[in-house]
Amino acid sequence: MKSTIPDTGVPIAPPAANGGDRQDNRHEASLHGEILARLRDYVVEGNIAEGARVPERQLCEMLGISRTPLREALKVLAAEGLIELLPNRGARVRQLSPRDIEELFDVMAGLESLAGRLACEAITDAEITAIEQLHYEMYGHYLHRDMHGYFQTNQCIHESIVAAARNETLKTAYANFAGRIRRVRYSANFARKRQRWAEAMREHEAILDALRRRAGSELSDILFQHLRNKRTAAIEHLTEPPEDAPATP
Repeated sequence: MKSTIPDTGVPIAPPAANGGDRQDNRHEASLHGEILARLRDYVVEGNIAEGARVPERQLCEMLGISRTPLREALKVLAAEGLIELLPNRGARVRQLSPRDIEELFDVMAGLESLAGRLACEAITDAEITAIEQLHYEMYGHYLHRDMHGYFQTNQCIHESIVAAARNETLKTAYANFAGRIRRVRYSANFARKRQRWAEAMREHEAILDALRRRAGSELSDILFQHLRNKRTAAIEHLTEPPEDAPATP
């Protein structure tokens, strides 16, 4: 199959009270979800350095919230593995070593490989159509160099394949590990040596093609290699010097 892929702080205001405990609870849940999503994106997209303390006051000002809802959101991100809570000292962004990255990506590769094989046995036509739509939406973000939109849609595709596997144990294990490498998975697209973003898009074309044909063994292999390639790119990006660093003679 020939590829078509080229190589080339609005504050959050709490909702006004509108009567009824049930409605208030819905508003609070919606507000918490919005805070959590924005904070997660902020960390994943590298706005705080690895190992650095989380600037709570700055984030409260950016999100237009008090420290209580911020800390509730930080607890969720800690459970996801993106940050570490420090006793009486706030929180910091979790820092992964190259060995940590290798091990986590290998586990994720195994989980996604299994998900692809199982999904091809159980996926419906409607679910394939939905994943196709996500794929073309992701391609649009790629063409417009919109990394934020691209990454969000990319994650939806992978999660949709896992959901189509119809295996709750697998789904739970996947969710437990996905948060821990979400930030690294995002940054891998910026690896300069291998044009990883274009490479990933071509791999997603192959993923979609195998899924359409319900070729379980083939999709399993493609997904495993897809995660292996991302692992290599993530480690390269972690170890490569900054773009403005002087060249080594």
